[in-house]
Amino acid sequence: MKIDSHQHFWKFDPVRDSWIDESMQVIQRDFFPQDLHPVLARHGISGCVVVQSDQSPAENVFQLENAASYDFVKGVVGWVDLQAGDIYDQLAQLAAFKKMKGFRHVLQGETDRALMLKPSFMRGISALSAYGFTYDILIFPDQLHFAAELAKAFPGQPFVLDHIAKPGIKKAETGDWKTGLETLARFENISCKVSGMVTEADWQHWKISDFTPYLDVVFDAFGADRLMFGSDWPVCEVAGGYDKMIGIVTQYTSKLSVTENEKFWGGNAIKFYNLD
Repeated sequence: MKIDSHQHFWKFDPVRDSWIDESMQVIQRDFFPQDLHPVLARHGISGCVVVQSDQSPAENVFQLENAASYDFVKGVVGWVDLQAGDIYDQLAQLAAFKKMKGFRHVLQGETDRALMLKPSFMRGISALSAYGFTYDILIFPDQLHFAAELAKAFPGQPFVLDHIAKPGIKKAETGDWKTGLETLARFENISCKVSGMVTEADWQHWKISDFTPYLDVVFDAFGADRLMFGSDWPVCEVAGGYDKMIGIVTQYTSKLSVTENEKFWGGNAIKFYNLD
C-alpha cells in the first residue's frame, strides 16, 4: 500500500493562516479530503497522514473529523501544548481516537531556537511514550544539532524529521545542513520524510537535478528503512504541484530495489505511524 505521509487540510482563514502570504496566493483557499482524494488515486496512493497546520486544540477536532469521514485518511498528526501542566491528561483523552498517531509543534518558527530542549518541553516529549504517540520534528537547518540532542535524550521515542529540515535548495546550500542531518541520522529512533523540497527551491525555475545532491545525502544518511514519501500538499502547489513534485522522487527512487521502494512508498510510514 502506497502512503503519502505528509499533507494538510484547512479551511482558509486569512488571519490565522497569515503565513500563506500573497506569494502563495494559489493556496489561499480551502483544501479538504475530497480535493486530495482524486490526486492520490491518480498516483496509485491508497492513504495519507494529515499533519497539523494550526496550533490549537480545535485543529485536532477538525482533523479527526476529516479522518473519521474518509477512510483514506489513515492517521492524524495533531498539536498539543507539550509544556502544559496537564499534558498527561490531554494525551490520555486524545489516545481514545485510534487515528490520532502523533503530534507536531512548529519549532522552525520559534524565537527560542532550542525550545525543544527546555525541561517543560522535554517533559511533554517524555509523556508521548506512555500512549505510543510519535513526534514530527519541523525545523530549519540551524536547529538540527538541537534535534540531535533531543533524539539522544529519548532513545525510545519515535521521531520523524519533516521536509529533510528545509535546506537552502534555491541557493544550492548543503554544508551545515549536510553535517547536521548526518549527525541526526546516527540516532536510530529518527526517521525522515522526503517532503517539502520544492518549496525550498526556486518555485518557478527549479530543475529535477537541483534536488539530487540533497536526496543523495538523505538516502545515504537514513537508508531504506527510515525514509518515507510525503507530498506536503497543498503547499507544494506553490512550486509546481503534486504531479511535478512526485515526479522528482519517482525518478530518484527508480534506482532502488523493489523491497526498498515498497518501504519508502508505504511500508515505513505504515510501520512508523502504526497505520491500518
